[in-house]
Amino acid sequence: MRGLSLYHEDRSLTVTAQKVLIRGDGVAAHCCAYLLNKAGLRIDLQPVDRPRLPVIVLGDQALALIRDIFDRPGLFSDAPRIRKRIVAWGQNAAPVAVEHSAIVVSEETLLDAIRPAVITTGKNQEAPWTILATRPLPAPNVEHCFGSRMASAQQVNLKESSDPNACWIESLEHGWLFLVPGWLLSVGGPADALLAESRVIAPEITNIAASSGEFPAYARIASPLCSPGWLACGTAAMAFDPICGDGTGHAIREAILASAVIRGLAGGGSLDQLLAHYEARLTAGFRRHLMLCREFYLSGGTGPLWRRELDAIVQGIQWSDAKLGAHAGFRYQLRGFELEPVI
Repeated sequence: MRGLSLYHEDRSLTVTAQKVLIRGDGVAAHCCAYLLNKAGLRIDLQPVDRPRLPVIVLGDQALALIRDIFDRPGLFSDAPRIRKRIVAWGQNAAPVAVEHSAIVVSEETLLDAIRPAVITTGKNQEAPWTILATRPLPAPNVEHCFGSRMASAQQVNLKESSDPNACWIESLEHGWLFLVPGWLLSVGGPADALLAESRVIAPEITNIAASSGEFPAYARIASPLCSPGWLACGTAAMAFDPICGDGTGHAIREAILASAVIRGLAGGGSLDQLLAHYEARLTAGFRRHLMLCREFYLSGGTGPLWRRELDAIVQGIQWSDAKLGAHAGFRYQLRGFELEPVI
């Protein structure tokens, strides 16, 4: 792959004003392109066609990050807002309403709002660094998967009596459901089978469209996450179980860190230490996600699906612990969008 092997044995080479190639067309790619262009680096942003997510739920923290990065304090101020989450989690659990604050947008709408106008000099030119926000990654690279659960998303109509400012989540014997106005996410089994078990979400729906296909809903991570000449970012680096609802937030934080690493190299920082920090920080974030998943799958149900997926999550935590054990500790800390050495 062009632009990925320019360091070879020269471990002291740094990026100055050279180009950074970014492959991908998601939130992580756009954030990296904007931050690095703002820092004065030349960017070649190369989009990759892929299906878009029909709906993204952006919590206040992720929305604040996007607004901060792109200096758009009013971005999505008029978007539909979720103000309440109705949760029925666990064997025959009664639904509980809790306060929630998030907006609902399609991925296409989100990307149109933040797509940077920084597509520069011609494609396929060599670049000292490539940020890969889409696959494939350079060999040898392995994707470690911790689970087998699949999901589908389908359009739905809600009853007139349903709260338009609410979302619903319900665990069932054979999986779980997540409902926002207009869309239903089904994890672990087909929507019709899960709705047949549902006591909370099924009564909110009047009709449901056919599924457009399944996609993985289990956590997975690439290894390695970086090497001299390239960094993996966004879904090319890690993918998350939608149960925690922070996949977009993770992608944004990865982009901030990836951009800070490139800028650190541009300032003459240590190649080995900056890459080690990037690998360790992303692995630690992946481990935190698995720990949250573990709590959900411990309490969600007791059937075969829940036990199988819980075992896989525990294996992922153990894998992450072993990877983090090889690192001496975090060498840097973020101050805004810049990395500073830990003293």
